[in-house]
Amino acid sequence: MEDNKLRSESNQALSDLIDYCHSNGYKGWDPYDGLNSLFFQATPLKHSRIARLAWIQLFKRNPFNLRPFLAVKKDYNTKGLGLFLHGYCDLYRSSDALKKTLGLDDPEILKRIHFIGNKILELRSKGYDNFCWGYNFDWQNRVFFQPAYTPTVVATSFVANALFEGYEITKDRRLLDAALSAANFVKYDLNRYENRDELIFSYSPLDDSKVYNASLLGARLLARASSYSGSIDDTKLSQKAVRTICDKQEADGSWIYGEAAVQGWVDSFHTGFNLECIFEYMKYTGDMDFKDSFNSGIDFYLKSFFKADGIPKYYHNKTYPIDIHSPAQLTVTLIKTGRLKQNIQLCEKVLRWTFANMKSKKGYYFYQMKKGVTSKIPYMRWAQAWMFYALCAFLKETMKDYENLD
Repeated sequence: MEDNKLRSESNQALSDLIDYCHSNGYKGWDPYDGLNSLFFQATPLKHSRIARLAWIQLFKRNPFNLRPFLAVKKDYNTKGLGLFLHGYCDLYRSSDALKKTLGLDDPEILKRIHFIGNKILELRSKGYDNFCWGYNFDWQNRVFFQPAYTPTVVATSFVANALFEGYEITKDRRLLDAALSAANFVKYDLNRYENRDELIFSYSPLDDSKVYNASLLGARLLARASSYSGSIDDTKLSQKAVRTICDKQEADGSWIYGEAAVQGWVDSFHTGFNLECIFEYMKYTGDMDFKDSFNSGIDFYLKSFFKADGIPKYYHNKTYPIDIHSPAQLTVTLIKTGRLKQNIQLCEKVLRWTFANMKSKKGYYFYQMKKGVTSKIPYMRWAQAWMFYALCAFLKETMKDYENLD
């Protein structure tokens, strides 16, 4: 009875979210889009690193949405579109009962897959021989600055992964060719830290950062591309990059975010990225050398980031902030790594908490909860796309045994 209740609640949550995202045309705001402000861009402050960093943080940390007042428009985010595409591909493969509950049939889902796939191809970053994607805003962090649409390995990896899924359904060769080209972006356009034993891919072509999840996302893309192309070179590069990050793993199974002095934290969803990438590297290549590293990491992840009452933590050593990305990534990580059945109670507990505490009456999800204050701004990529992706994956898996649900 309790399982039926949660699935019914999940169905309604996904239906509400689909209505919200589709009615907004999959456009929205982002936690980091403050530099898109026409007001800010009209001032000399746009040339100052400190001013850019402070302006982004003002928008990101403020629970009140400044964007409508400071001329930040809603827009497409390519990583968000990739997550929507992947979610719709999961829906297409889902049970007839789920589709009926959501009021979607195969032709309508295919229509949305084609629309999002075409939009992704249209929004590729310009000036590169290979397909690649970046964010729709200038971005300043503590380590580097990236102009809008600078391609990153993170955005490119998620988009390419979704294009592979879209190709499997539509057989549209353009999607496969773009995804394979994206693997060449990882090989030829990213900078590398490399020596005899180590390989770390940079975050973008404009930096030399050593961000662990970013390098693993590049490695996963190469591994998946090699499963289509048969490229031994792609497989070898992927293996070396995965080995490097596995060797960086701490004794307790954790990974810090990266190697810059300001990147020493350990967080939930980037740990989920790492685990997903290591597991899928093994899946696509058949190389099981990193099984022990994966097992140690998944044990740390499940023990460290989720409280007994279902609260999903951002950091391993403190509760706040509570970020919507964390429950979404838990669901995806468990499904992608084949761990959902043995951790179904944890997943369901976290989803129940999320529905009760981070879902608005309008169907969208809040961004973050801090002690005493909640940011309820409806970010499209960070919150809605991730929860859409997670709920589609969750219901695809769990509705299999409920074909007769009304």
